[in-house]
Amino acid sequence: MKRLSDIKGRRILYVATKNSDYLRLVQEIELLRKAGNTVTVISSDKKSYIKRLMYVYRRLLSVDMNDYDMSFIGFAPQLVIPLFRRKLRKKPLVMDFFISMYDTLCFDRKIFGKKSLMGQLLRLVDKRTLAAADLAICDTKAHGSYFCREFGFPSDKMSVLYLEADSSIYYPREVPKNKDFTVLYFGSVLPLQGVSVILKAIDLLKDEEGLRFVFIGPLGKKNVRTGENITEYINWLPQEELAEKIAGADLCLGGHFDGSIMKARRTIAGKTYIYRAMGKPVILGDNPANHELYSEGDDGVYFCEMGSPEKLAELIKEIKDKRSI
Repeated sequence: MKRLSDIKGRRILYVATKNSDYLRLVQEIELLRKAGNTVTVISSDKKSYIKRLMYVYRRLLSVDMNDYDMSFIGFAPQLVIPLFRRKLRKKPLVMDFFISMYDTLCFDRKIFGKKSLMGQLLRLVDKRTLAAADLAICDTKAHGSYFCREFGFPSDKMSVLYLEADSSIYYPREVPKNKDFTVLYFGSVLPLQGVSVILKAIDLLKDEEGLRFVFIGPLGKKNVRTGENITEYINWLPQEELAEKIAGADLCLGGHFDGSIMKARRTIAGKTYIYRAMGKPVILGDNPANHELYSEGDDGVYFCEMGSPEKLAELIKEIKDKRSI
């Protein structure tokens, strides 16, 4: 069992503390069922994360592992394994380890120092959780290599499953041609996405004629809006409306553009899969993870030096000028 596709004809207990319509979970469950597995899902759609956790824990307490051939933890195994390790390890255990709490909270969001007591505790939880897996799934080769190095996990037990866009929502469609060249970005404005780089690039281009930006995401008070004369700022949109906005863009910004956070070099932004599913030209941060799936020679794929608003602004203008010829 070296990859998800090796799992066939099993009775699988699938556990996730995330809401059941989360795209990563939908993707995994669908793949498992297509391979002829019988999948029993324990998850919750309650809005409160604490309530979802409590629901999952209660269900797991009553589970009889004799009814299953294996278990699969689909989101945040660090919140499940410490309490149910002995029970779940009675059968082969697979987990999706695409988020490290240590890396996210100490290096990405910088809430704790890596050598602090909490930082070391998070690292220990990650390491012990991962050690329980017979097979671990991650989102990129670069990310998987990091997990194996950092937590001493065998590389032959780490497999990659790239994300996919929801094709029922995100697909190519015809839209009227824009008067101005329109560049779109959407996201949850996490540090590794490099929003500060995007905003500075917009500011550098604020006097560029025939250019328009659409920025979708909760900027909050820490990020200063720039180039408001050419930019439409939207706090958030439902997925169907988001798809329509993307369809109307001439160019999309994928990321990751932050040059200081190492996680930004090891991951592919989820929005990238959406843009490409809709057939949109996209600018990506020039990192190893993005190069796993995309190349400069691909139609409509451009790479930009990470951490440089000047290079991003130059590339946007260059693409705009070429498209207008």
